[in-house]
Parts: sequence; structure tokens; C-alpha cells
Amino acid sequence: MTDAEVFSAVETLARNARAASYKLSQLTTEQKNEILKAMAAELRARTSEVVAANALDLAAGEAKGLSKPMLDRLKLDAAKVEGIAHGIDQVIELPDPVGQVMDKFTRPNGMHLQQVRVPIGTIGIIYESRPNVTSDAAVLCFKTGNATILRGGSEAIHSNRAIAEALQAGGETAGLPEHSIQLIPFTDRSSVSALCQMDKWLDLIIPRGGKGLIETVVSQARMPVIKHYDGICHIYVDKAADAGMAARLTVNSKAQKPGVCNALETLLVHSAVAHSHLPEIAEELVEKGVEIRGCERTRQIIDAVPATEEDWDTEYLDLILSVKIVDSVEEAIQHINTHGSHHTESIVTSDEEAANVFLSGCDSACVFHNVSTRLADGEEFGFGAEIGISTDKLHARGPMGLRELTSYQYRVRGNGQRKF
Repeated sequence: MTDAEVFSAVETLARNARAASYKLSQLTTEQKNEILKAMAAELRARTSEVVAANALDLAAGEAKGLSKPMLDRLKLDAAKVEGIAHGIDQVIELPDPVGQVMDKFTRPNGMHLQQVRVPIGTIGIIYESRPNVTSDAAVLCFKTGNATILRGGSEAIHSNRAIAEALQAGGETAGLPEHSIQLIPFTDRSSVSALCQMDKWLDLIIPRGGKGLIETVVSQARMPVIKHYDGICHIYVDKAADAGMAARLTVNSKAQKPGVCNALETLLVHSAVAHSHLPEIAEELVEKGVEIRGCERTRQIIDAVPATEEDWDTEYLDLILSVKIVDSVEEAIQHINTHGSHHTESIVTSDEEAANVFLSGCDSACVFHNVSTRLADGEEFGFGAEIGISTDKLHARGPMGLRELTSYQYRVRGNGQRKF
């Protein structure tokens, strides 16, 4: 397709999404839940079709030389399709934030005002690799009354088509408005740029993927973007930290699942406990196969590869951990705010004052006290499914659940009030 043809096709999708969004905003919670049940049922009924479509993607991926981790993320079988459908079941059980009264008050002139949660409207989701995101994103947006345009990666195009078609077809049997869930059905790269130009029809874009994709979307989008940049997460072991807890939280944060955004990438240790705590932490990390890259002070205490300045700014997504010794909680905060990605930071300490200084001083979406960074997650927070973890400050920050997919409006009632 030519760029002009791609633009025209995406514009048609965007126009249709806008029209669908107005109908979606009128659905009750009960209607939405019935539609979600129909979506889950249709997806289960089409399990064999989805798996067959996925086999085409896997064959193409192997021919292109995709890495084993990429192929693992891409692969679907009957159990994984059931897991996707079960995710829809879970969203049904979540409370619907649309219509929630956030605030209400009456003015001296008798006007009654309510601040009410409403859908954002139309949302574009640009993502890579994982076909389950097709359902997760569409279903979360739908539950909050938003129309969705999905642009998945080319490596999962057949899987994404099959899932999106099942959701829309199943939903329509229960009253889902036409064009509520639309997948860009072609893989032309220019479709990303075209979607970024649809500010007349799209209210928001959410990119999920590598840094290159996110930077491309941010540089081109004409509408607001909620982005998830790197997950350069830190743990700071304070001078009042329990050594055993510090070791357990460090190992869990780094080694439980190293290839995810909330995995630990840099460990900061107070100099007062470095000699007593660091050897135990390092021993347990090495047992898990972690390579340690340390500053000069660290390397005087434990065996470690010399850390470079680049290490402090790196999201490894691997069994690699950079370690730095600091002399105060303030120095730890300064390092985090300089080198972190505003995702998740944790302090290990029994000193409440130090914890409060850390929690208020770190400029990150999630700040923890005596908690593993791996718990920075929408499900762990009780939000159910999440659409991502925002490292922005406006309008959503941290794990994005249903509430973060809403805006609000002021509804004002009176009996003839005028301006004088």
C-alpha cells in the first residue's frame, strides 16, 4: 500500500471509532458486562481458529529468525487462549468507574455541580509481540466505554486479527456497537505515523513496546500520549535495613522474572552496612546466576565486574545488576532521580523517618518501603488487569487500570441561574 492509501484506510477506522464511542458512552454497566460475556464465549468458541492463526505467525517468525524469547511471547495454545478469555471474565467482575461521582457541591446561587467519571472516548493502542494485548487492551477500554483502534506488531498479525475478530463478532451478538474494536489489518509501518495524525478522531494513544517505538510515537503524535519508558528500577538498602530482608527483596526483585519492566536494575547500599550486608546479598544473587557490576567501593567488598557510567542508565532485562555504595538516603535519592526512569523504587529500612524521606523524595510512579519492586503491577494493586504502567505524570501514573482509562466532566443542574 502507498502511504496515501494507508492514511486513508486508517482515517476511515478513526472516523468509525469516533462514531462508535458516542454509542459506547450510553451503555450501562449491565449491558457492557453482557457484551463482555459474549466476547469471552466467542473467543473460547474460536480457540482452534486462533491457535491456527498463531501457527502462521510462529512459522513466519522462525523463518525471520526471531529469538526464542520472542517466539515464546508470541506463542498461543489452547491453554493460553483460555487464559485470555479468563482475563475477560475477570474484567467483568471489576467495578465500572464510568458514572462515578468524584465530587459534588452546591454554589451560593443554587447551582448543583457534580464531577463525574466519563470515558476518554477513542484510544489508539500501539503494541508489539504479545497477542494477548489485543484482548487486554480492547476489553479494558471497552469496559470504560472507549472505542479502540489496535495496531499490533507485524510478527503477530494473524493472531491479532483472529482475536480482534472474535471479540467484535461475539460482542455484536450482545449489542456491541459496530467498530467499537478495530484492528489495523495491515502491517505497513506507515500506519503508525498515520494513526499519530488522527487527532481529529483519536483522543489518546498508548504505545506499549520498545524504546524506539515509544520515541517514534511521542515525536509524531498530535494527541496526548501516555507512555511507558524504561523500567530502570532501584532498591536502596538503608543503614537501618535488616540484612535478611534486604537479600530476599533484592533477589526477588532481580531474579524472579528479570525480563520485565518492574525488575530491579540497580542496587544502592548505604556505606554503613555495605560490609555487613552486601556479601550476603551478593552470594544469593550469584546463586541465581546474576552478574554483578559494581562501583569501585563495591568491588572492594565483593567480586564484581567494573560498572561504567552507562550501567546506571541501563535497563538490562536480564540477570545483570549494577551495584553502587552511597553515604546517605539523600545521595540514593539523587542517584535515582538522575539515572532512573520514574518507574518503581524501594527502600529497605526499619527507620520510618528515612523511609518517609525516600518516599517523598523519589520522583517515580511507584515508591515502596520494604516491598519488592516486582509488586508494581495492576493486579497486585487490586486493579485487575492493566493496560500498562505509565511513567508519565499526567493524567495517569503507575499501573493503569480502569479508572485511568476515564476522564471526567462537570454536570451542572439549576433552575434558571444566569450571569449578572
